[in-house]
Amino acid sequence: MGLFTELFAWWTGNTIGTRLFTWRRGVRVGSDELGNVYYRERNGPKRWVVYRDVSEASLVPPEWHGWLHYTVDMPPTEQSYEARSWELPPLPNMTGTPQAYRPPGSTLNPKPEKPALGYEPWQPS
Repeated sequence: MGLFTELFAWWTGNTIGTRLFTWRRGVRVGSDELGNVYYRERNGPKRWVVYRDVSEASLVPPEWHGWLHYTVDMPPTEQSYEARSWELPPLPNMTGTPQAYRPPGSTLNPKPEKPALGYEPWQPS
């Protein structure tokens, strides 16, 4: 990203305040395969991530998510993390995109399975 965008755009997650705090108090812990960099506070409990592109929480892999939220104490760089067989790779948040979930009957669903029916109140038998 350009320097102007990085300094003044809050959605990149790396504003001037974040950059200064990271430079003064941050210790780099590691990075993931998506290019996100993870930090911890030098003499404190804070943990944070500086995203490579857009500040999107769904782009944090499960192993780093556990470390960021204090579920595990050791970051994935200090232990061997084995993904479970049921774990899927992280997917980005699709809300607001054409790939977003549109349930049947939604007015935004391009191919409704059946037309949305009107409301029918319950009648006692």
